[in-house]
Amino acid sequence: MVAESERAFFEGLPRTRGAAAALLRTADERLLLVKPTYKPGWSLPGGVIEEGESPLAACRRECAEELGFTPELAELVGVDWVPPELSPNHRPATVFVFSGTLTVSDFARVRLPADELGDAVLARPQELAELLDARVHRRVEAAVAAAGKGRTCYLENGGPVLPG
Repeated sequence: MVAESERAFFEGLPRTRGAAAALLRTADERLLLVKPTYKPGWSLPGGVIEEGESPLAACRRECAEELGFTPELAELVGVDWVPPELSPNHRPATVFVFSGTLTVSDFARVRLPADELGDAVLARPQELAELLDARVHRRVEAAVAAAGKGRTCYLENGGPVLPG
């Protein structure tokens, strides 16, 4: 049983937001990107981690909601800390990036929720810089590199801060 004083202590601690994203690539290295209707630009499929939900469960749920199916996710390839000044609610966020594979037939099954996503594309690596904002592009490039090495990268504001 948790004492009331202990509960009060923990309730008073700072809060951070969590999100999870899927880095889904085809055999020819194209990457699935989605275009949200509620903000400019493209992003990886994924979204906010709900209270009591694990990052992996959130990634699977968000993919099911956004794509119409749950992709097979293989590994955690990136963790990115987003500073409060770059966060929509001005609280820091931690973004977990999970990798998985995608076939052309998987892409044909994509069913976007019209109220949330306007489009999906399989983008070639050389197209990413023009489709993604700089921070997300850095995150995606680092996650792709980490996946290629069988590693997980730690990022802050989309950029690596540890050797790796």
